[in-house]
Amino acid sequence: MVREVCLATFILFNFLIPICETQAETLGGLESLDPAFDKLVPPGSEIEVLAEGFDWSEGPVWIKGDQCLLFSDIPPNKVHKWKEGEGLSLHLMPSGYTGETERGGEVGSNGLALDADGNLLLCQHGDRRVARLESLEGTKPTYETLADRYKGKRFNSPNDLVIHSNGDIYFTDPPYGLEKNMDDPSKELDFQGVYRLSKDGEVTLLTKEMSRPNGIGLSPDEKTLYVANSDGKAPIWKSFPVLEDGTIGEGKVFHDISDRMGKMKGAPDGMAVDIHGNVFATAPGGVIVLSPEGKRLGTILTENATANCTFGDDGSTLYMTADSYLLRIKTGTKGLGEF
Repeated sequence: MVREVCLATFILFNFLIPICETQAETLGGLESLDPAFDKLVPPGSEIEVLAEGFDWSEGPVWIKGDQCLLFSDIPPNKVHKWKEGEGLSLHLMPSGYTGETERGGEVGSNGLALDADGNLLLCQHGDRRVARLESLEGTKPTYETLADRYKGKRFNSPNDLVIHSNGDIYFTDPPYGLEKNMDDPSKELDFQGVYRLSKDGEVTLLTKEMSRPNGIGLSPDEKTLYVANSDGKAPIWKSFPVLEDGTIGEGKVFHDISDRMGKMKGAPDGMAVDIHGNVFATAPGGVIVLSPEGKRLGTILTENATANCTFGDDGSTLYMTADSYLLRIKTGTKGLGEF
């Protein structure tokens, strides 16, 4: 049982926000299938609960300059901030839907990332776009649209993104942010795509072969693009060679987790890649660790449907968004990026 402590009410963006955090509690455990897993996640490493009470936590990103974590809570249209010693606070609201007409569904932001200049980029479900945070001044944040259409048709609901070192943005576009999902009358595209947004603003469809493209990542040498498929009928990850022009070649199945789909909570979703090319992928059971060849090495068992993960602190802490929780675990490796 996790013990919850309610802190003082914060006033932010003219809203009263009750902030709740947990004491230093742990949950779950580890499943090692290969000695290599024990080096990446040492035996005895504990899954720490940092905060809870979210509707569906997603899209964590580590902010080096402020030494903090930002993550989405999709249904209530919020981005939260968590910082060691300070705890939890509301960072953005609205985060994914800025319209005036009230609507249901998964309206908030999902995947978050930082560009080379440190700007926050968001996959916004409700606004159906990839956007950049422009300002936090005033009562509401403001955003600039980076991409919201392919050949004149609105995206479904951009879900997750990864940024190439040359500035190109790779992102997925499943239907989860549409109020009625695949049956939503406002759906304009008859497929779910994986796209590349070049630094000059051009949108290229890379593939539409995946039924529910979701989490996305790049290998350390940026020669391989990984995409998770969160479809229960095809719960797989595919790997695609990244070509010199930034497009991708023919994909292949990187890993298939059909053996656990429906038996454990979760589905293929977000991911993080370490400096050695191991893929930490959210999946049924928690976060599975895959070798660069796609071999399942073990699982960080969160006991919850786990949506996404990212490395933070000095690069050796894995932060995980798992349903109503924000979690972390110390690892024996380091993630890609600057920390």
